[in-house]
Amino acid sequence: MPTLPLRRTLLTLACLGAIGHAHADTVIANANGYTLNHAGKVARFTALAFDDAGKIIAVGSQSEVQRKAAKGATVIDAQGKTVLPGLIDAHGHVFGLGAIASGVLLYGSTSLAGAVQTVADFARAHPERSWITGNGWNQEIWKLGRFPTAAELDAAESTRPVWLRRVDGHAGWANSRALALAGITRDTPDPVGGKIERDAEGNATGVLVDNAVELMDAVLPKPGDAENRAALDGALVQLSQVGLTSVHDAGIGQLQDRLFRDYADHGKLTVRVYGMIMDTTDDFDALSKNGPLNSYAHDLYALRAVKLLSDGALGSRGAALLAPYSDDPTTSGLLFYKDDVMRAKMDKAMRAGYQVNVHAIGDAGNHQILDGYQALIAKYHNVGLRHRIEHAQVVQLSDIPRFKTLGIVPSMQPTHATSDQNMAEQRVGHERIKGAYAWRTFLKQGSRIACGSDFPIESPNPFEGIHAAVTRQDSAGLPAGGWYPQQAMTVTEALRCFTLDAAWAAHQENVVGTLEKGKWADFIVVDQDLFKVAPSAIGKTQVLQTWLAGKRVYEKK
Repeated sequence: MPTLPLRRTLLTLACLGAIGHAHADTVIANANGYTLNHAGKVARFTALAFDDAGKIIAVGSQSEVQRKAAKGATVIDAQGKTVLPGLIDAHGHVFGLGAIASGVLLYGSTSLAGAVQTVADFARAHPERSWITGNGWNQEIWKLGRFPTAAELDAAESTRPVWLRRVDGHAGWANSRALALAGITRDTPDPVGGKIERDAEGNATGVLVDNAVELMDAVLPKPGDAENRAALDGALVQLSQVGLTSVHDAGIGQLQDRLFRDYADHGKLTVRVYGMIMDTTDDFDALSKNGPLNSYAHDLYALRAVKLLSDGALGSRGAALLAPYSDDPTTSGLLFYKDDVMRAKMDKAMRAGYQVNVHAIGDAGNHQILDGYQALIAKYHNVGLRHRIEHAQVVQLSDIPRFKTLGIVPSMQPTHATSDQNMAEQRVGHERIKGAYAWRTFLKQGSRIACGSDFPIESPNPFEGIHAAVTRQDSAGLPAGGWYPQQAMTVTEALRCFTLDAAWAAHQENVVGTLEKGKWADFIVVDQDLFKVAPSAIGKTQVLQTWLAGKRVYEKK
């Protein structure tokens, strides 16, 4: 591959640490480049150029790009490394990602006894903490056949309150001290859309499901400004390290909005954020006074969507099903709101001009929301807002075509399928699983899938998501041949759902999502070619550099 003329400043990839950001035009040369074009087709390139404002001038062959870049442009030799558009996570929780690192981490716990020991060790190492909090437990991996109990958690810590969120975020495990502080007794009623797990005598056993977790949230100490900033700082570092240049934050309030704007104003927001206001209550009333915020600080931040919740999660049997759970016929899960209440929330957001993005995991939850969209889109004639269903995880087969006819975006998370494979079919049975995690079915009908991870519930690493989408296997390569492999994506489709279609789902396809003239120079350099390595190796891809608007925001040491 020919190098560029030496009359220009020529720098290698290894020298990029000295650059930081560009001055005048910059050319990335000798790249093994892949992008999608506006039609979603793969386009190859060996060079790209961008100006000092961070906008792309040209993408293509080196000779073509050279002609369009200004004389005296800085030229950086990519040395044949693979260059891709910056990846986009269409569903995550930024502050949650940063905050989790400060508590007990149970994601790798393989037994109840091991989890209890981890909590005990953490409590012993942090005598200054008034509460012990954490995340990541999963009773399915422990093979308990039941939820854990407060008494079992008391063995780890009984003096101070302990509160641990389940891996899916839709249930929590408390010790006896925490239950007492929250005032939860056998006489405490289940809240609407929630459940207090109880023993045969009606006593609370220690696990709260879905809206019942609010009983504990009400007494948890609230983090201060310093803790919130530390959480945001930590999250931004993690996101850049895995090649994410944009995330859709699924549920923020006034506090998060204030910090996102502050960080954008001061050049500290190293990942673009597309915000969704959580619910249509007080925070929405305050944040929507001036209507949707389509773009802020050169597209670093937007706040033009609302996030609502229809049901819970499959693992804790909170996802709302049209028929009882196959492995527990006593329950069909939980719809958080009756149809009229949910419809009113959707109506309020649409009336104010916001895109509506609703969490729906079970087939009853998805059906309720599709019915709501059908009525309200006809009322407001606003299909152009690209309303979404977040997760669209278990959908009855007759409802899947409604996504296309109503113009609803399925916002899905590939790693959920490979994480849930150990229990999903047990929960819904052989017939209903045909409409679960059904990526190929959605793609075949022409739906544009916006892919994400739901971090911190799953890893924010988008290459793990691409691997799951292509192989239908977990990181250990299980199951052999993939789990329902007929629903897998191609590499091109998986890349598209983490780039162009994720951008489209945020109304941002004209500024990010591909490397094309006029768009922001958001790109990453990685250590292997996704289109040439074995599919099993995709999840091991390492990000060497991450660039946002022509500025390097991460470099692997």
